[in-house]
Amino acid sequence: MNKQDVMKELEAYGDERTKNTLIKHGAQEPFFGVKVADLKKILKKTKKNHELSLELYATGNSDAMYLAGLMADETKITESQLETWVDQAYWYYLSEYAVPWVAAETSFGFELGLKWIEDKRELVQDAGWATLSGYASIQEDENLDIEMYRTLLHRVGEQIHSAQNRVRFAMNSFVIAVGSYIESLTDEAIAVGDKIGKVDVTLGSTACKVPLATEYVNKVITRGSVGKKRKTPRC
Repeated sequence: MNKQDVMKELEAYGDERTKNTLIKHGAQEPFFGVKVADLKKILKKTKKNHELSLELYATGNSDAMYLAGLMADETKITESQLETWVDQAYWYYLSEYAVPWVAAETSFGFELGLKWIEDKRELVQDAGWATLSGYASIQEDENLDIEMYRTLLHRVGEQIHSAQNRVRFAMNSFVIAVGSYIESLTDEAIAVGDKIGKVDVTLGSTACKVPLATEYVNKVITRGSVGKKRKTPRC
C-alpha cells in the first residue's frame, strides 16, 4: 500500500461518532475519526514501514499520524525525524501516544525523553515524560538508569501541580509507570503518589478522570504484576 491507498482506507473507515468523541478530547481537523481497531486493520496490511510512516505523519491528518506511530520502524527512524514529529504533534493523542511509543523503542529514547522534558512547550514536555514512561515499561531494570528515574520521580513530586496541563497528566502517568515497572522504586512511587494526591487536568468536554497514582500502583501490586515488562508500549 502507498500513501494514497492508506488515505483512501482511512477516509472509508471514518466514523462520525468516533470523530465527535475525539473532538471532545481535543482533536483538530483534518481527520476522519477512525477507530483504533480499524487503524490496526490497515496496519496488518502495511506492517512496519518506515518510509510510509514518514509520509503519513507528514500529511497532518490526525488519523494518519496516529497510524504512523503504530507503523513506524524504531530501528530506522532517526532522532532528527522524531524531533520533527514531536514539533508537529498538535494534540495529546500524538504527543502522549504516537510519538513517544516510537521514541521509547529506539536506542536513543531515554536521552530523547530527558531532552524533551526540559523543553518549554507543553506538548513536547508531555511527549518527554511519556517517552520515559514507555522506556521504563519495556527495558529490563539492569538497562535502566535507576538513579535518574528516582531523581525524576521526586522531581514530579515537587513540580507536578505547577506544570502545564497535559504535562501534569504525563507526570502522573510517569509515577504510575515507575511504580508498576521498576520494582526497586515501587515504594518510592507510592510515597510520591501519596504526596501529590489528586491531580487536576483539563480533559476537554469529557467525563474522563485522572487516575490516582497510588491507587493504580496498588492494583498492580495486588495482581502481582509489578516489574513485568511489556513487549512494546504501542497499543
